[in-house]
Amino acid sequence: MKSTLSLKHFLLALAVVAVWGTNFVVIKLALGHMPPLLFATLRFALAVLPAIFFLPRPNVPWRNLAGYGLLIGVGQFGLLFVAMNGHISPGLASLVIQIQVFFTIGLSMRLSGERLQGVQWLALALATAGIGIIVMHTDGSTTLLGLGLILLAALSWAGGNIVARQAGRVNMVAYVVWSSLFAVPPLAALSVLVEGWDAVSAGVRGADAFAWAAVAWQAWANSLFGYAAWGWLLARYPAATITPMALLVPLFGMGGAALWLGEGLPAWKLGAAALVMGGLALNLLWPRWRTWMNSRPVRT
Repeated sequence: MKSTLSLKHFLLALAVVAVWGTNFVVIKLALGHMPPLLFATLRFALAVLPAIFFLPRPNVPWRNLAGYGLLIGVGQFGLLFVAMNGHISPGLASLVIQIQVFFTIGLSMRLSGERLQGVQWLALALATAGIGIIVMHTDGSTTLLGLGLILLAALSWAGGNIVARQAGRVNMVAYVVWSSLFAVPPLAALSVLVEGWDAVSAGVRGADAFAWAAVAWQAWANSLFGYAAWGWLLARYPAATITPMALLVPLFGMGGAALWLGEGLPAWKLGAAALVMGGLALNLLWPRWRTWMNSRPVRT
């Protein structure tokens, strides 16, 4: 297994993180056309249909598919869309939700009984300091409610990661498609109960070409292409080579929001981003650095 990305595969990984990062801009623009829970319902419905007729069900228990679908569909994206509907800016949402890395580690360690090591505590402290800066600068574009919803979305994402890990090695695209089947009914029910039937029907009737294109982008580019390409790369390169590329997602998210939505990048926001991403980078890269240091020949 190669440890260095070829140019072609580097560009593929870059395309995936660009899609995942700029997706926050697409979400924000789409929420101007339809309610958030309806948008989430349509996103997962389109991920299911028609792909479910062409992809065999992964060889995992139904409860595993249901757990993943509920955690990612309702927990992660449902809460994310609600938060971005006027409660947090797209750039900050793309940054804060990356805290799922630490939530995933925490859940994994709770299940395995392991403890955080010193460098991991430092990484967590850096990221927490970044979140603290964001809390101190909540305003009209970012509220404590929005920040709290994003953190809950990140926790749901982490739970989904644990459930997916329990599924073992499966076709990730098929896994996403079949698990999305369990996200649609609760999202649809919540949309009707919370947003109201009038808002739902008005959202569907009033959706223009851009709104439907945004739904398709969510379902096909963000989920199916993203997971397929990322899984394909992980099958050919070590995880230590591929996963650090995910650090670019907030850069694309914040950069895209600044470029297309005019979201400001004041010093406090850049400082918070540096702390959060520094913590993420330290957590992702220090095992690789430690391995490299241990493999160095000892000079005598």
